[in-house]
Amino acid sequence: MTWVDNAVIYQIYPRSFADGNDDGIGDLAGMRSRLPYLRELGVNAVWLSPWYTSPMADAGYDVADYRNIDPLFGTLDEASAFIEEAHAAGMRVIVDIVPNHCSDKHPAFQEALRAGRGSPERELFWFFDSPVNDWSSHFGGSAWTQVADGQWYLHMFAAEQPDWNWEHPRVREDFLTTLRFWLDRGVDGFRIDVADHLVKDLHALGGWANQDGVHEIYREWRKVADTYPQQPVFVGELWAERDEFLKYLRPDELHTGFNFAFLMCAWDCDMFREVITGTLETHDLIGATPTWVLSNHDVVRPVTRYGRDDSGHIWIMPPGGWHADLDLGTRRARAAALLLLGLPGCAYVFQGEELGLAEVEDIPPALRQDPRWARSEHTDYGRDGCRIPLPWSGSEPPFGFSPTAATQPWLPQPAAWASMTAQAQADDPASMLSLYRAALAHRPTGSGLAWLDLGPGVLAFQREEVTCVVNFGTEPVVLPAHTEVVLASGPLPGGALPSDTAVWLR
Repeated sequence: MTWVDNAVIYQIYPRSFADGNDDGIGDLAGMRSRLPYLRELGVNAVWLSPWYTSPMADAGYDVADYRNIDPLFGTLDEASAFIEEAHAAGMRVIVDIVPNHCSDKHPAFQEALRAGRGSPERELFWFFDSPVNDWSSHFGGSAWTQVADGQWYLHMFAAEQPDWNWEHPRVREDFLTTLRFWLDRGVDGFRIDVADHLVKDLHALGGWANQDGVHEIYREWRKVADTYPQQPVFVGELWAERDEFLKYLRPDELHTGFNFAFLMCAWDCDMFREVITGTLETHDLIGATPTWVLSNHDVVRPVTRYGRDDSGHIWIMPPGGWHADLDLGTRRARAAALLLLGLPGCAYVFQGEELGLAEVEDIPPALRQDPRWARSEHTDYGRDGCRIPLPWSGSEPPFGFSPTAATQPWLPQPAAWASMTAQAQADDPASMLSLYRAALAHRPTGSGLAWLDLGPGVLAFQREEVTCVVNFGTEPVVLPAHTEVVLASGPLPGGALPSDTAVWLR
């Protein structure tokens, strides 16, 4: 058993959470000021997207110094203060670590460029006289870029993000040093970016992911983590089929892995039941903790996604926009929140999800910053639409995101968000924020789950004293016998459960 077994973890995207120094970009001062909000929300931990020194070619996922804070966000002392203050408020802190690649401004890569062909410095990366395969970057275009002396280097993401060569012992030892650096400062775990990519077979189809050698790395990491008293945990960003996924969660490797199958589920009763059943069965095989997540900083927000017929589509906005029914999407997102938080295991909430924010579609092209936008020749609108700075208070932008009303945030906020601010929702018992607060306060405990059969289109299960029912169908359904309605995602006219609504019963 670990602290993460029934935890709810809130993802903070630092540049969009809260701005404390009035430059329009979120920072540590802003994060520290909003810890009371997170405590009142009721989460057990926070996960921070990268806060490290970075040129920000990919919003901090291009790291130039893994053991320092980017001045955009603050200082190392401020980071330590945030960790201490979060702990004092009863919350743990998980930080992102980006081991597959670094920034092209990282000192090690700059040294490799200066040292030239055949040098030991270039052995820390993947340099060749010509591309040795035809791999494409995940951000579009080739995964190979040529340098001034004619050699080529591998980057599975942007050209500014050269991939580390994890076959080199110096790379492995340096990351162990980084783990210890942050664990010594009290962090409670790490979210591992593209955790399945570290070891590569350059001559195999799909040879950038899920290679056997990656497990030796995580066994080394686990040995380090297990020496710390705070019981640090790892969560891997893993895209793997069941058998491969299970390997990562063996008792001496990672504690948890993100459940992308759940995130990608269309609004369909049978699909959700199949994924939930498969998830629980898979994790039970090795005694690992399942995770549940509806969104993150890379995918379309649930309110927009669930307002469409193809609600399992999580990437790449169509040229004409999403054309989502946001009223429908909001009803379903409210129901999905009770489903998410009703399941046994660890649940993640992406900032703004608790406010019911929709994807922002009308960002001016000149303001889009995701590298996918440029590398796709403007065919992939990128992920900026889910990364808009949060609305905290007030009736017009920046909605309390920055201390001064005249300061405009790094991405523009919709004027319609005036009714979506945390302040506007706080005292409204029918708001999305109130729903999340209540769900976190009354979330069932225990690891067991028993399915109930309430007919087609209805997902129902019991966790100890609480029964969760979600109506995916088009007609209201009769609720099973109960003594109390603990929480409902919407009104229950006549005591029946309407379409696209969820309820917790005692």
